[in-house]
Amino acid sequence: MTDRDFNHPIRLFRFVQPLLRPLSGADFVVLALMGVGLWAGVRLGQAVPEILQANEISLAPGVLPYYAVLSCGRMLAAYLLSLGFSLVYGTLAAKHRLAEKILLPLLDVLQSVPILSFLPVALLSFSAFLPLPVAVELAAIFLIFTSQAWNLTFAWYQSLRTLPRDLEEASTVFRFPAWLRFKSLELPFAAISLIWNSMMSWAGGWFFLMAAEMFSAGQRDFRLPGLGSYLQEAANQGSIPSLVWGLATMVGIIVLLDQLVWRPLLAWSEKFKLQLVESEYPLTSWFYDVLRGSFLVRALWQKTLLPVFAWLDQRLLTWFGPPGVRPAPETGRSWWRYLAAVVGVLLLGVGLWEVGRFLGRIPPGQWLALLEGLGATLVRVVAALVLAMAWTVPLGVLIGTNPRLAAVLQPLVQVVASIPATALFPVVLLFFLELPGGLNVAAIFLMLLGTQWYLLFNIIAGASAIPRDLHYTSILLRQSRWDRWRTLILPAIFPYVITGGITAGGGAWNASIVGEYVHFGGQSLTTTGIGAIIAQATAEGDYPLLLAATLVMILAVVSLNRLLWRRLYRLAEERYRLE
Repeated sequence: MTDRDFNHPIRLFRFVQPLLRPLSGADFVVLALMGVGLWAGVRLGQAVPEILQANEISLAPGVLPYYAVLSCGRMLAAYLLSLGFSLVYGTLAAKHRLAEKILLPLLDVLQSVPILSFLPVALLSFSAFLPLPVAVELAAIFLIFTSQAWNLTFAWYQSLRTLPRDLEEASTVFRFPAWLRFKSLELPFAAISLIWNSMMSWAGGWFFLMAAEMFSAGQRDFRLPGLGSYLQEAANQGSIPSLVWGLATMVGIIVLLDQLVWRPLLAWSEKFKLQLVESEYPLTSWFYDVLRGSFLVRALWQKTLLPVFAWLDQRLLTWFGPPGVRPAPETGRSWWRYLAAVVGVLLLGVGLWEVGRFLGRIPPGQWLALLEGLGATLVRVVAALVLAMAWTVPLGVLIGTNPRLAAVLQPLVQVVASIPATALFPVVLLFFLELPGGLNVAAIFLMLLGTQWYLLFNIIAGASAIPRDLHYTSILLRQSRWDRWRTLILPAIFPYVITGGITAGGGAWNASIVGEYVHFGGQSLTTTGIGAIIAQATAEGDYPLLLAATLVMILAVVSLNRLLWRRLYRLAEERYRLE
């Protein structure tokens, strides 16, 4: 066609019509979303020079879009790091007995380390070889990572340990390479649990965002622009309107993520359920339907992404070949292993000696205060777990086994779980201070808010993974409601309850830091507890006391995991697999 042909409207329409014919309404929705996204990016880019202020957090509502983008970017980076860490760490712990004996206790330790106790190590490590602004940014991402990674790791480990034996045997008989086994068996089986725990990880990230973006270390005050620092600055100044603006922005982001990310993923994960009968009311998502019906998305997948994934798939199959093709390990003397072991033991001895000298600065009276604080916090943690278990089990089963109810309650639960209780706590505290018990009861309430969602999301994942044919079988057998709970529902969700309980316990211990030591309106309120000691030691830069309190909390959490949760985990692996 010539330029003159394009000037004629009818001829131009005839030329463009074949290009538009494959496009559907879904394509126009995708194009509209892309256009809105590009427009928002340009507008934010234009606004950056005007609202960016070094080391100052503005409470003007106009900065919230920019702050929201920064916070979401940090949380996305932390989540990708958490997911990669979980897949590698959980696989090693689940498939190698020797590694399991080391990695699981280490995971208990890492989970029990409070988020603020990671702060000095992260800052010192990153600032040793990076400029301070970059080091502080990476430290914030690392702190968010510590609030997202552990429940994902436990969920992946639990899925690997409870794989149906018949599917494991089939993959062994057909000699699946490690990569093929991962993508066709292990990842699909764990998909539902990973998606629900991913939502929980983001909720945990929102919960500790305030502590990650605005913190003090000794005499130095670090502030990163973001939603968390905005909410904390609003709380410090006692500005209720700013708190409302910040929470409204956060709720808007949570709703968008639910509609554009989590609900499409849940609808997609329906195909991974181990069932012979299709659900009457499967989970649906309008955005997932839009993506499936879009010609543009389909063309992008087939022409661009699919060839890339096929090449990567082939490379991974080559690297992780079928069993038996790798060369046998050398049988000669492994003298270098003994040398490495000796060097490791020596370094460990030197490190323990230095730790002992560091802790020697603490007077005996402070050790007694640490034990007293540990006992007080333990009582609050147990109370929070009991209260959380009492309501999350029935509600989680109800949501997970009733798709129509889940379509209504799941977005609501996602929004409520993602609203950081740390942002609301200073306001709620004004109410609790008028009640008997004051800050003690308020601390249990905050622990409950930081604990219950780990349990609820795991229980929903476990209940939704129960095959529909087993539900129909229990109906055909005319089982009573109690018999159905006793023989089907409770055994099926038991591994998920244990996973949720372990991570919920870690969340409760971490929440004690912000629940037992509160700064609001220029005042500091504290109560007896190990969390209050850690928060005060961090703010004052008392690193010997911080180390001692952290070690005491670690020993308590690891002991509980060894004596209670790990035994229940073994019971779940041996008796409650979904066969």
